[in-house]
Amino acid sequence: MTHTQGRSRYLTTRDGRRLHAAESDGPDGAPTVVFEAGAAGTRSSWGAVQPRVSAFATAVAYDRSGLGRSEPDAAGRTFGRMADDLNDLLDGLADGDDTRFVLVGHSLGGVIVRLAASRRPERVAGLVLVDPSDEAAEDMFRGNVERRMAITTAIMRVAARTPLPRLLGGIAFRGAPADVRADLAREAATPRAVDTMAQELKTFYPELQSWQQGAPDLGDLPVTVISGAKSGGLGKAVRARVNEAHAGRAAASPTGRHVVAAHSGHNVPLTDPELIVDEIRRLVSGPAAEKR
Repeated sequence: MTHTQGRSRYLTTRDGRRLHAAESDGPDGAPTVVFEAGAAGTRSSWGAVQPRVSAFATAVAYDRSGLGRSEPDAAGRTFGRMADDLNDLLDGLADGDDTRFVLVGHSLGGVIVRLAASRRPERVAGLVLVDPSDEAAEDMFRGNVERRMAITTAIMRVAARTPLPRLLGGIAFRGAPADVRADLAREAATPRAVDTMAQELKTFYPELQSWQQGAPDLGDLPVTVISGAKSGGLGKAVRARVNEAHAGRAAASPTGRHVVAAHSGHNVPLTDPELIVDEIRRLVSGPAAEKR
């Protein structure tokens, strides 16, 4: 049976770890679109987006180390480490020096694609940041964030040993293709995934806050930022400030765009997939897609 998200393949990092990716082929000549999920998210997070993108570009969703079918990383999960893994993946996907990439990141994934792109901007045609974490959103750093994270992780460790996360995931992703739902049931919200999430978030807040003094330089790369319109549990005032930070991120690019997803809170890939597809198509087909 053909998988909705394309064929499975494994690519190797510089230190020998194997990362699993699902790749669906698109027309020749277009930039390759690579998806980066949020914290603890697998390739299946993009199950409503990636198949649509493959109609006009090669589309690749992958599992970060320790998630899905990818091998864990004994060295930890700092921003730099995750960005290096993404660039190693792009090295494996590249068909010669002319291969161009559009990088799409959700939440934590937005941080990772920004850093990866800043390290190898010559091969990036543009970024789509989907309700991304952003250092300009000061609300993220208020209160005892380490304590909140510890409590959340503890609750998720207990829940991961019950059927509840998979039942809730089945409801949330009920519109996804059957094979994507099956992958999520096997791989999402497992004890291993929660352990990896804890690793990913261990240095998240201090690292992101440090970017207020020196963020990755994206130069003139096209950047589209998509924000949720609904509070998604943040509250209206906080959501407004988050979206203001997103607008500022888009404005930092000479060709930046800030788009609001009317039907969404944080989980835009699930609730407004077509909007993401439209913004990816814009970058794939626009002037930024041409080799500079």
